[in-house]
Amino acid sequence: IAVSENLCGCLHRGVVRAGRIAVQGSGWRDRGDPHRGSGRLCQAQQPPDTAAVICWCSGTGTSHPVSLLQQRAAFCSRAPHMQYWARRLEQEIDGVMRIFGGVQQLRGIYNENRNLFEVKENVPRKLVEKVAGDIESLLAKKVRALKRLANAAEKFQKAHHWQDNIREEDIEYYDSKADTEYDDPDGEEIEREKSNSLKLEFTDDANFKTKVNYSYAAVQIPTDIYKGSTVILNELNWTQALEDVFIENRKEDPSLLWQVFGSATGVTRYYPATPWRAPNKIDLYDVRRRPWYIQGASSPKDMVIIVDVSGSVSGLTLKLMKTSVYEMLDTLSDDDYVNVASFNEKAKPVSCFKHLVQANIRNKKVFKEDVQGMVAKGTTDYKAGFEYAFDQLQNSNITRANCNKMIMMFTDGGEDRVQDVFEKYNWPNKTVRVFTFSVGQHNYDVTPLQWMACANKGYYFEIPSIGAIRINTQEYLDVLGRPMVLAGNRAKQVQWTNVYQDALGLGLVVTGTLPVWGAGTPGCCLLGSGCQAALTPPVLPQLGANGYVFAIDLNGYVLLHPNLQPQIINFREPVTLDFLDAELEDENKEEIRRSMIDGNDGQRFIKTLIKSLDEQYIDEVFRTYTWAPIKSTNYSLGLVLPPYSTYYIQANLSDQILQVKYFEYLLPNSFESEGHVFIAPREYCKDLDLSDNNTEFLENFIALMEKVTPDSKQCDNFLLHNLILDTGITQQLVERVWKDQDLNTYSLLAVFAATDGGITRVFPNKAADDWEEEPEPFNASFYRRSLDNKGYIFKPPYRDAGYRGLDLENNTIGILVSTAVELSIGGKTLKPAVVGVKLDLEAWAEKFKVLASNRTDRDQLGCDPSSSCEMDCEANNKDLICVLIDDGGFLVLSNQEDHWYQVGKFFSEVDANLMSALYNNSFYARKESYDFQSVCAPEAQSNTGAAPRGVFVPTVADLLNLAWWTSAAAWSLFQQFLYGLTYSSWFQTEDVTADSMEARETSCIMKQTQYYFSTVNATYNAIIDCGNCSRLFHAQRLANTNLLFVVADKPLCSQCESVKLLQAEGTRHIGVTSGAPGARRQLRGCPTAALPLPPQEDTSDCGRGASFAPSLGVLLSLQLLLLYSSASRHPLPPAACL
Repeated sequence: IAVSENLCGCLHRGVVRAGRIAVQGSGWRDRGDPHRGSGRLCQAQQPPDTAAVICWCSGTGTSHPVSLLQQRAAFCSRAPHMQYWARRLEQEIDGVMRIFGGVQQLRGIYNENRNLFEVKENVPRKLVEKVAGDIESLLAKKVRALKRLANAAEKFQKAHHWQDNIREEDIEYYDSKADTEYDDPDGEEIEREKSNSLKLEFTDDANFKTKVNYSYAAVQIPTDIYKGSTVILNELNWTQALEDVFIENRKEDPSLLWQVFGSATGVTRYYPATPWRAPNKIDLYDVRRRPWYIQGASSPKDMVIIVDVSGSVSGLTLKLMKTSVYEMLDTLSDDDYVNVASFNEKAKPVSCFKHLVQANIRNKKVFKEDVQGMVAKGTTDYKAGFEYAFDQLQNSNITRANCNKMIMMFTDGGEDRVQDVFEKYNWPNKTVRVFTFSVGQHNYDVTPLQWMACANKGYYFEIPSIGAIRINTQEYLDVLGRPMVLAGNRAKQVQWTNVYQDALGLGLVVTGTLPVWGAGTPGCCLLGSGCQAALTPPVLPQLGANGYVFAIDLNGYVLLHPNLQPQIINFREPVTLDFLDAELEDENKEEIRRSMIDGNDGQRFIKTLIKSLDEQYIDEVFRTYTWAPIKSTNYSLGLVLPPYSTYYIQANLSDQILQVKYFEYLLPNSFESEGHVFIAPREYCKDLDLSDNNTEFLENFIALMEKVTPDSKQCDNFLLHNLILDTGITQQLVERVWKDQDLNTYSLLAVFAATDGGITRVFPNKAADDWEEEPEPFNASFYRRSLDNKGYIFKPPYRDAGYRGLDLENNTIGILVSTAVELSIGGKTLKPAVVGVKLDLEAWAEKFKVLASNRTDRDQLGCDPSSSCEMDCEANNKDLICVLIDDGGFLVLSNQEDHWYQVGKFFSEVDANLMSALYNNSFYARKESYDFQSVCAPEAQSNTGAAPRGVFVPTVADLLNLAWWTSAAAWSLFQQFLYGLTYSSWFQTEDVTADSMEARETSCIMKQTQYYFSTVNATYNAIIDCGNCSRLFHAQRLANTNLLFVVADKPLCSQCESVKLLQAEGTRHIGVTSGAPGARRQLRGCPTAALPLPPQEDTSDCGRGASFAPSLGVLLSLQLLLLYSSASRHPLPPAACL
């Protein structure tokens, strides 16, 4: 036909495709798509121009050319039918839910049993006040115990008489490592050291989740400290008296968890005694690196680390520096700020951070990775390094600790004292301490390094080998403790830590810490003591499934939150999850966080986005946030409550006969007639044994109930009465609704009801065999989402991208449809239950095709494709794709049989082209967030293009120069040779990092993307622009559901593959850099008052060094001894593994 170029199309069995055109004899070519971009095709449009061209369609007589006007008419004529199909689908779903869901009937049952319960009100401010008060009282008991322990420690230490000739056999103590089995990295058992440890017996204890002995304390000494040294033995001698204090504290407060005394020597004495937990490899625990000890030992710090990377820093020395920086970073907590720079002729930061940043886990990981990339070259200029460091510390335009300020310089030596720099930046007040570290074996004069430290209230350290790194990178804390010692009681403030993993297996805990001053010269001994508390979320079932309590510290990190679920158990790293990372961030929550950090109280009703429990869906909800500070702590408590949880049901089953009657419906012998009952695994009574197996838990519950009554003092009456009430109410639903219906008629696999009281009843009983939802309704995604959304919520079984549908061969797949039961009693609205059905996927897929067809009778045959009747999803399933997609973008039903095994997959995995069009046409919005608690496998290190390790190569002139053979360069080269012989991979191309040598899962940050319905809520017709492969589609939301009904042309070619949208976790992010989430989150409170550097501080002890020419024989002997004691068949072990 002759039509305008923009009107050329081909109609084939009711489906319009692009045609081909010929213009003035130029030959056939594919017509461009008449619709540039997507649009509403069925709205009135101006007719296009009519310049004549030839429009041609290939194929047999079943395909013939049409104009755009015909094309639009053919497509748009389908729209009324689609709306008709949508109404039929809505009516079918509503009808089934009305008949089998029993929402109306359950409302009636609640009203009939109105005398069995009261409707109570949650008053958020009162709840927050009560919970905050309970936590305050709990921690106050720990503070009293902590002060008794600290005072006793000072008294005992002062009375102790030093013994030079003390022997290990003179001391009686329980060595916690004496009974611990350690395995060699190669799987061989390591020979245990001889020990004079006491032999104790241990009994299981529920509070500590392990075996303990309450009559003794245990001692832990770090692996790299010789426990037979005079210093350690004297420490063990006087700390033995603390055991009586531990025991007395427990008598005063039986809820006390671990009581710990940590010494600056590394000795840890903890109570009650229990064997040390054996790590997979070498035990790295050192009390001086624990979060509570670091926080109690010094005020918050601003630290700049500068590393000499001049050419003289070659081979092993550079590796020692990298590992030293790594270990230095581990001494910092979230209260501190840090930056790391390298210098030679010029100074520059090693990472993307241009100023001081908070020393949190994420930022420290960035530094650790970037430090490994430092390369030695150029000449040394101390002035460049120190000027950079002082400029960093003087920058007042950024958030920082603004308490202790210090510079840590790592170098192999030099002659310049840079006195002019100190005069300009630090003298006469000397507000910045300077710590210098001489790294590696060399014969340089170390006097300038020692002078720098002594002249600036710092300390000089030497790190000649790997073994000296850990101890010398943490002893600076003793120097920082001097102002605290001189401040006396003014500095003796109990501090509560952020939440961290307990090294002995208690899980997440917080610790109160208090410094202990040792006798002697002021500042000689800073000890520490701590008392632990496990902050468990308060049991507040009246808050419902979506209400919760949370708490944060001054850094904005959560101590309590339902989303605080670290996947990696790593006692070396504190658990740091920001409140704005635990939830989906918005401006309201930022303001709430700021107010909580400032110690204010408040309340705000907000609209916000939340992520579903399974992290697949996003819901827009309303919540009331209420918060208040926890007195005498650095913590703040918050409570979140949805509107429908303002009121709740409190059962009042005073009739014992009724109690017994309802209780009988929990017995398994009633399940065949009344449906299977799952009960939430809650702590109904103190003596109830919990179990992950719900059948076993139910048996335990029934056995206990035969011994006690629901009104027993050892039981939670609220939980028990509500459970039994809901048992009776759901049984009445069975009798009135479910028993009288034939589920097979409507292709249902099951019907169910779940309640706030903890009951999930599934009917018929056999359906429980395939029930995969959580027995705790509050932890079930369908339950929580049904409360937050109106209408019927569809939940297909989740399938990842790799699922291949094997279940369909042997099992029947079900789709959950649920809705909340809303009650209005005396003007008070609440949602105490959720009811629903489980659809048979295969049967409902067939039913879906019928409902989305032009049949008026279920038995009527389909339309003949060759006839003039309208197309539909049943007769034309070879040409039309008809699908139901839920609000998260997951496939629920399809008219394509090859889609059935893909039900539950993100729709982009099924039809990426169509899903992209739905997103581009604003049917879906996208929410990107970051999961800061993810677990990642280690990334493989590629050797492609890698150069050998940096080995210094001497020139011929060097070799002929006798002086060179006694120089640091010669000694460094010799060390490299020795290590190369000992460690097989020392000269290999892969790098040796300061992390673990083994490949293991690590914590990481993963980017997540979820999709949810946008505000578009109308019928929409559009074209997917793709030349000859263009597709038309129609989409419409189904009323009162979370479903989108989509009808689209089946793709005939694959020339227009769209970028596949991803819903699951995506790219890993190691750290937080500028512009990433968390980078701007420096807003925090001041943990402690800054203590000025006291003028009376004695700084005469600032480290000692000596300049000497090394004796080749002596040094070689020492080096070989070190190698012999630490050699293995593995690469050089980093300091983190010593």
